[in-house]
Amino acid sequence: MPRGLKILLVGVGVVVFLVISGLLARFLAVENVERQDVLALLKTEAAGDPTGMLAQLHDCSTSCATIVRSDAAKLRGTGAVKILAYQSAASHTIGGRTGQARVARKLGDRLPDVQCVTIRRVGNPVSGITVSLLAIGPPIPLTNDC
Repeated sequence: MPRGLKILLVGVGVVVFLVISGLLARFLAVENVERQDVLALLKTEAAGDPTGMLAQLHDCSTSCATIVRSDAAKLRGTGAVKILAYQSAASHTIGGRTGQARVARKLGDRLPDVQCVTIRRVGNPVSGITVSLLAIGPPIPLTNDC
């Protein structure tokens, strides 16, 4: 095989590798974005700020807004918000998807709370994936699923 052809094939292989690595990194970064958005929502909830929570939720219905106001009053507290467990039905999808994320969290010295957050993903790894939080539910028993 001529030397020039070998160099060309190696160059094409490097470019393909870089493109696949970039797409994979972009895909995996969305998982972190989703979790950080949910954490920000939970911190706003712990601060007792329903207006701030509603600003973070897209397409929050009237019943959703009622739950938000109630949760912000009931779940207000001091201390750091820590996510203990996070299970998202919308994660690890190449295309768009809407699903529930079950979040177990701890606030300061209080016992853990579990809530469900509705999440919508739109897009793909090539054009980009956007994450939107749609709604947050009231606390559920620790062993319940969303």
